[in-house]
Amino acid sequence: MRAIPAPKTAAQPRSFFDNMIKFAQGEGAAGLAYIMFSETGEAKGPIAKFLNSEKLEELKKTAGLNNGDAVFFSSDKEIPAAKLAGKVRDELGKQLDLLEKNIFKFCWVVDFPFFEYNDETKKIEFSHNPFSMPQGGLEALEKQEPLSLLAFQYDIVCNGVELSSGAIRNHKPEIMYKAFEIAGYDAKTVDERFGGMIRAFKFGAPPHGGLAPGIDRMVMLLAGEPNIREVIAFPMNQQAEDLLMNAPAPVDFKQLRELHIQLTPKAKEAVEGKLEKIG
Repeated sequence: MRAIPAPKTAAQPRSFFDNMIKFAQGEGAAGLAYIMFSETGEAKGPIAKFLNSEKLEELKKTAGLNNGDAVFFSSDKEIPAAKLAGKVRDELGKQLDLLEKNIFKFCWVVDFPFFEYNDETKKIEFSHNPFSMPQGGLEALEKQEPLSLLAFQYDIVCNGVELSSGAIRNHKPEIMYKAFEIAGYDAKTVDERFGGMIRAFKFGAPPHGGLAPGIDRMVMLLAGEPNIREVIAFPMNQQAEDLLMNAPAPVDFKQLRELHIQLTPKAKEAVEGKLEKIG
């Protein structure tokens, strides 16, 4: 569960809280609980009656609430609850005019979890970048509980927008094999899927890392646009298609031969079918 403080909103009309519930439902949530603290300290709201005075005081202290404030609750499994809480926080910031204007504030996000548990597959998976170095190296992979492992990964964020993402590369084959083993991949599968990288690392590679800046995201912030699509010359749709350039589009076999690209039988059949439709 996550709590999202809403300062000086206890006196807002019922419609304000109903609209926040509708907002949460529009984001896929079942609802959004809340508690209001009047100027006299009286707790009101649909779930206030389930907490005694001691718990209410503890809530006020933990969430940094004062009389006249309200607090919303996002209740779900850890990741969905955090995602909804972030969206509710942003929406409250807009509605209550709490966001600072004409300012850029930066922060580094570090210590990303190396693994996460997939509730659907019931398996441990890589949380972000499978090729980053786990903190503690091979010893940590062998001795620590997998979900407690952290990665040498980092993002730089400005005004809540990720500008660059990076990591220290896992450059040691034995560490990479062990990391993938925990995620359910044997050495043969790793060799087949990432053979070029593994072979290069076996010849010896120094520790290395970096980050990839998102120039378009920087432009979006500087232009004051809320959506990255507004600053991309040829934005793609939800199917990753560029409608202006009609891409991706079929190419003829002469072009494929020039690039030394050989199609699988299934891909060849698909391309031939598209070319027939165009012809």
